[in-house]
Amino acid sequence: MSNRISLRQVEPEAINALVTFDKYLQAAQLTNIQKELIKIRASQINGCAYCINVHTKDARKYGETEQRIYLLNAWRETDFFTEEEQCLLALTEEITLISKHGVSNETYDRATKVFTENQIAQIIMAVISINAWNRIGIATRMKPALDSK
Repeated sequence: MSNRISLRQVEPEAINALVTFDKYLQAAQLTNIQKELIKIRASQINGCAYCINVHTKDARKYGETEQRIYLLNAWRETDFFTEEEQCLLALTEEITLISKHGVSNETYDRATKVFTENQIAQIIMAVISINAWNRIGIATRMKPALDSK
């Protein structure tokens, strides 16, 4: 499997627009761990190996544990994630898979109990951002580099 076009080379303005969008998200009220959980979980759902690789490394830099990263795709089956994180992950999954069932009232209402409106808006925007990056990564066949030991 070979790489395809580089959007950064072919359409730099489009990539710069997404980078600017991500700069807005850097200032969001969400913690770095929350942002990385969104990015990892959406990337797992979408099957973007490049983004999973980048964001699991970033999460570890911010203090996330290996165990929680390993269990992220089965977060409902553990008690390792806080109520806030569970709401965040449920929203991430439903927004990422929005064509299946939309975002349920149950998930949204649960989120309103632990997040402010601004935080919910920021979660939605963070999920939109990583889904855009996932689609770029998959469509252009971006591959993670193997870490040397």
